[in-house]
This record gives sequence, structure tokens and C-alpha cells, in this order.
Amino acid sequence: MKRLVLIVPLALAACGRVAPLEPPPGQTLPVKPAMAQRTPDADALLTVPPIARPERIDELMKRSQPRQTDRFDLPPPSGEAPVPPATEEPAEEETRISTPQ
Repeated sequence: MKRLVLIVPLALAACGRVAPLEPPPGQTLPVKPAMAQRTPDADALLTVPPIARPERIDELMKRSQPRQTDRFDLPPPSGEAPVPPATEEPAEEETRISTPQ
């Protein structure tokens, strides 16, 4: 029984990668990206980019620092309608509409 416990994981690990990855017969790898210097191979396409797994920063703050002022940090509105600025109203002119008789 102990041998079986050791042999099964070893057999599974051994059958994982037999040969380098190649595209299926009759197909090619994707075309070269516009800004790339060369066409990526299968290993490059399977490599996870660093932005997908960012490093975690566990550095604690060594000293407390006050926050900088933010000119866009406005208080919430009071809920009242804003008062429009006072303007002089133009004098009303009488307009006459001529109607045909």
C-alpha cells in the first residue's frame, strides 16, 4: 500500500510534459503583436505577465504623516437649491402684432 502511495504521484508527475508545446498540425502560432520585436513562442504565451501577479508590499508606516490638502475635497451639499446670482432684468418692451382684417 505504501508503494502505491508513492508510485501514483510519481506517475502523474512523469506524464505531464513529454515534449515542448507545438501548435496543432495545420495551425500556426498567433501573429506577431504590433509593437513586439519578435513573434512570441508557446512558452512566452504561457508565461504570466508581472502585472497579473503584482508584488505585495507589507511595509508598515514608520511614522504618521498628515494628508496633503485636496482642493477637490468639497463638503457635501446641504440639499438646498443654489441661489442664482442677482441680475438686472431688462425692461419689458411692448410688442404689437398686426393681424389682418
